[in-house]
Amino acid sequence: MPFDFSKPPVIEGFTPVSRRKDETFKEKLLRKTKENPFVPIGCLGTAGALAYGLRAFHQGKTRQSQMLMRGRIFAQGFTVFAIIFGVVATQLKPKQ
Repeated sequence: MPFDFSKPPVIEGFTPVSRRKDETFKEKLLRKTKENPFVPIGCLGTAGALAYGLRAFHQGKTRQSQMLMRGRIFAQGFTVFAIIFGVVATQLKPKQ
């Protein structure tokens, strides 16, 4: 048999790093939030501005809706900046 599906493939020059342990979704979310808390804050700000903007649009408050959509764009930019900052900070952090 050329390939055994019950074992991981062998790749020359690659040694896999063992994981600390299998994380649940909740554990991983909490760990990532502690590492970079600005990303979830930006996501909540984006979602909040979007929800209130759509509500204002539905109620016919065009000026308020327009301001909230601009706020949503700002929150999205903040989130993208937080992601980039988190990636750079992770790369600069010394390896353990």
